[in-house]
Amino acid sequence: MIELDHVAIAGPSLAAATQHVETVLGVSLQQGGEHAVFHTHNTLLGLEDGLYLEAIAVNPAAPDPDRPRWFDLDRFTGNARLTNWICRCDNLEETLSALPDGFGEPVSLQRGDLRWRMAVPADGILPFDNCAPALIEWEGDAHPAAMLDASGTRLRSLTVTHPDVSELETMLQPVLEDTRVHFRKGPAALGAAFDVRGKTVNLS
Repeated sequence: MIELDHVAIAGPSLAAATQHVETVLGVSLQQGGEHAVFHTHNTLLGLEDGLYLEAIAVNPAAPDPDRPRWFDLDRFTGNARLTNWICRCDNLEETLSALPDGFGEPVSLQRGDLRWRMAVPADGILPFDNCAPALIEWEGDAHPAAMLDASGTRLRSLTVTHPDVSELETMLQPVLEDTRVHFRKGPAALGAAFDVRGKTVNLS
């Protein structure tokens, strides 16, 4: 089974992605780090309920990777926006075997004390125009949410919109356990509602 782990906001630069989140939510993100293999970098926001948010972008100071970057960042254009949702599972291979092809193959990654494996498609593009979740399996007890300051922010809901959303919802139904995730028919997009210090704020 899978459940929400974190959401990702991409931007043309890390500064742009970070500013988008901070402007909309009215909270400050913390320093994250650099990612080997894909040569991206991020900033982070701790959320309630063991979740977190990351702002992510291509790291211009790093070399080009020897494979397409995750989250389809090689093709990113336009303004910073919510681009991906990431779900954790206990057994990545078992979860992938329960889903159609296209979610990717496991890639082992680490940053500091964090160790994880993520399923990444060979072309970096997730199914359903990147509206399908990325899948992650954390190794060991370390998790970013436990390392981040409390921000008074809770993810209320995540809305996944796509022209073929019923197909996506049916595909995920056997493995997804998270009542915060909702599906809606329309142009491909993601949107999230957050409770921030007593107010509901929408981020897309």
